[in-house]
Amino acid sequence: MSHALPPHRPAHRCPPGPGARALPPVLAVVAVIALLAVEFAPGGAGGPHPADAASALVVVYCAARLARDRRRPLTRAAALVLALPVAGIALAALHAPSPAAGLTGLGRYLQVFVLLPAAVALLVRERRDVRLLAWSLVGLALWQGAVGVHQYATATGASYQGEPVRAVGTFGPQDVMGMATVVSLGLVAALGLALGHAPVRQRVVAAGCAVALLPPLAVSFSRGAWIATAVACVAQLLLAGVRRALVVGAGVAACAVVLVGGLGLGTAMLQERLDSITRVADAPDQSVTDRYALWAAAGDMWRERPLTGVGLKGFPEHRDTHASLALSSGSDTEGAGAAFRRQPLLSPHNMYLLILAEQGLTGLLAFAGSWLALLVCGVRGVRRSGAAARDCGLVACGLLVWQLTDFAYADIGGPSTVLTAVSLGLAAWWAVGGGEDGGAAGPVTDGGASAASGPGAGGGGSPATGPGAGGEGGDRATAGAAGVCREGAAAGGAGSLGARSAGAGTREAPAR
Repeated sequence: MSHALPPHRPAHRCPPGPGARALPPVLAVVAVIALLAVEFAPGGAGGPHPADAASALVVVYCAARLARDRRRPLTRAAALVLALPVAGIALAALHAPSPAAGLTGLGRYLQVFVLLPAAVALLVRERRDVRLLAWSLVGLALWQGAVGVHQYATATGASYQGEPVRAVGTFGPQDVMGMATVVSLGLVAALGLALGHAPVRQRVVAAGCAVALLPPLAVSFSRGAWIATAVACVAQLLLAGVRRALVVGAGVAACAVVLVGGLGLGTAMLQERLDSITRVADAPDQSVTDRYALWAAAGDMWRERPLTGVGLKGFPEHRDTHASLALSSGSDTEGAGAAFRRQPLLSPHNMYLLILAEQGLTGLLAFAGSWLALLVCGVRGVRRSGAAARDCGLVACGLLVWQLTDFAYADIGGPSTVLTAVSLGLAAWWAVGGGEDGGAAGPVTDGGASAASGPGAGGGGSPATGPGAGGEGGDRATAGAAGVCREGAAAGGAGSLGARSAGAGTREAPAR
């Protein structure tokens, strides 16, 4: 008696459940931020930081993901805004003093203002990624701030007015703006998180972190960082609402009274530094005099070549020809574990004037157009966004406002420059990458399936092709398919086949 064997059915494979979710791609950017906590080449003359190398790897990683996923990398608006400065940069590279200088400058500008911001905008896929980056900035700021306060308290910091009390964190006296930049950005990020609509405990912690970062910012003695932080925080408060701005303003005033009057943080040096802000025109100190001379030299370079400038890396070559006799030979740096060193003044300490001098009116208009578009679209997005996405918009716009304000007193240089690229990337994601769409697009959702098309929309069945496609919505769709799979397997036979058909329909556009 023969028995007919049943037809062979392939093993039924259920898609991975929610517990098997892959790590978010934005962790690559978090790793770059974390590397800035590492002390590198202490006491030396500086050089490339590990964070710079890691940022290049982030760009390569993002390009590899795009090639694997075979999707459009950016929306048209995001590509246009981020690529707008490329023409001016490339033209200025052709007029550089030497081919080597042109290539070096071209790579640096593309890294900071084009490639890394685009990679950040692509790797950020949803609101939780923005919050993760914001908390990473806050954590780095707390670490650098703690080191800086210890330097101030134990007189082991960089030299300031002949005393080793200037807080510089792990960046050393050659990069006195490094810690000030990190602490300022961390404070702005913390304030944006505190002004959102997260659970009360998270907002209280974020507000506490913002207050804790005020002392290290004060002892950095960086007037430019103070001004930029004040402008950014005021902008965030106004975007959050006038009533909330008044409440927070009263709280800040109370904290200032406690810190200055109760804890004695208002030392004579700090008071003198604050007063010097109002005397920059009447009685400027030597650093302000040098800055005025460098600004005037940059203006003369632009007038000599108004359209194309003197070329990338051309400011140091033409400085002495255009600078006045009031310019000193350099600034003295020592302390914080480094020996005395005379540091030459190789830039005008103003990003706008540096672009104008080296790239001419062509480059400045391109950069200004790109940044203005990010600012306008970002502010509009905050006003249109829902309450759940408000904190992300406040963080992105606050970081952008801080950068644009600080560019009036500083330019790119040092390891902390990668944070400029991260800030621009977050602003691009929010302003033109779909981040302001309120819960309609994938990147701004906290985990719901998205059916919207457009940049950042993703998930099961979503036709999205923009940045962040296949985000949390894809994971929810996969989980739904897994549930159908389990039901089909329990029913057996034909039920299993029907479940597989339903699951296949759900996974039409699988998350990547």
